[in-house]
Amino acid sequence: MGAYVIKMPDIGEGIAEVELVAWHVKPGDTVAEDQILADVMTDKATVEIPSPVAGTVTTLGGPVGLVMAVGAELIRLEVEGEGNLKAGAAPAAAPAAEPVAAPVAAPVAAPAAAPLAPPVAAPGPIAAKPAVRAPAPARRAPDEKPIASPAVRRRAWELGIELQFVQGTGPAGRITHEDLEAFAGAPQGAGSAGADSRYAARLDEQAIPVIGLRRKIAQKMQQAKRQIPHFTYVEEVDVTELEALRQRLNQQHGKARAKLTLLPFLARAIVIAVREFPQVNARFDDEANVVTRYGAVHIGMAAQTDAGLMVPVIRHAETLDPWACAAEIARLAEAARTGKAGRDELSGSTITITSLGPLGGIVTTPVINHPEVGIVGVNRIVERPMFDRDGRVVPRLVMNLSSSFDHRVVDGMDAALFVQRLRALLETPATLFIE
Repeated sequence: MGAYVIKMPDIGEGIAEVELVAWHVKPGDTVAEDQILADVMTDKATVEIPSPVAGTVTTLGGPVGLVMAVGAELIRLEVEGEGNLKAGAAPAAAPAAEPVAAPVAAPVAAPAAAPLAPPVAAPGPIAAKPAVRAPAPARRAPDEKPIASPAVRRRAWELGIELQFVQGTGPAGRITHEDLEAFAGAPQGAGSAGADSRYAARLDEQAIPVIGLRRKIAQKMQQAKRQIPHFTYVEEVDVTELEALRQRLNQQHGKARAKLTLLPFLARAIVIAVREFPQVNARFDDEANVVTRYGAVHIGMAAQTDAGLMVPVIRHAETLDPWACAAEIARLAEAARTGKAGRDELSGSTITITSLGPLGGIVTTPVINHPEVGIVGVNRIVERPMFDRDGRVVPRLVMNLSSSFDHRVVDGMDAALFVQRLRALLETPATLFIE
């Protein structure tokens, strides 16, 4: 038997370091060739690392959340034969890049000269800190029902106690009358309403490490706000005619074509408007002080996923009709939600659309997707009474566009004219199809 060291591979694109976001194996596991060992995250996407050989896991290269350099020791296996490590060789030191910072109990990278340690689990919720004089509150999942007899439940109702918070000492965690009386008689802190647990002091805490995609989002937002002097311009848009057109087209074509939402029409309006305002469809290289304006319109689409915010890219939006654009938006949203979006689908945007859908609020101040110079934010559509040209009050559908721009590159007047052009196109949707 021999030892086989698997190092962090070169993923390409000049990437020098990656973050460990998940282990799929643990010490003692037997792995097959090409079995996935770990997930790592680059600046652009999550990448799976397979095993080039079969063997048994002996040590892991570090805890989830550790930032590792390319070429650092990722994992060590025991394999048949000699392996690729000389007998007696000490494990390579894990790179001291960026251990995860957490308020309490964060994973720590191994010292430079220390051998690799078994994996350190990412810290989870910290146990509740009980008051000195009070019983510790129970820790149950929201959908977990406490076990108690009908008599105990009736007594709890009489005392105004929620059993969800009572720690049971009976078999299988069953709550007894003694548990109930102990909880009812314990001091609940200043300002409590008798023994009513709904007003009991909460003493639990959680330390949630910022790792993986959440850390990338935090770094990206911090970079954008630190480097880009944002200014936001808000304009109201009457989308009554656009909504009527959208509904008619969906009724006419049914399921034969992709369902149209507002976004394909907004994407088309951006395609047309940037022809007149090319400085908005651009990227700014801060180090070289070079602004690159693009003829192609690669629209980033901010999408909320369970893992966090992602920005898949609608490439060459200028070539897509509304149905093709709608189909691409649906495809990219599904890829982002399921974690199947590739690096090419998450990079290269030249301008971004962000929308919270029905939760879009009245006004937002969207953060620019660095290194772009503009982002168009969609707020929710509401029905309002408005005056028509004859002075009559009529119901109209209106929404706000809240758009942010990089003031180093885009002047305020140009930004306002760009948004006004979007407004004119959306309020007269026939012009979206007239060249």
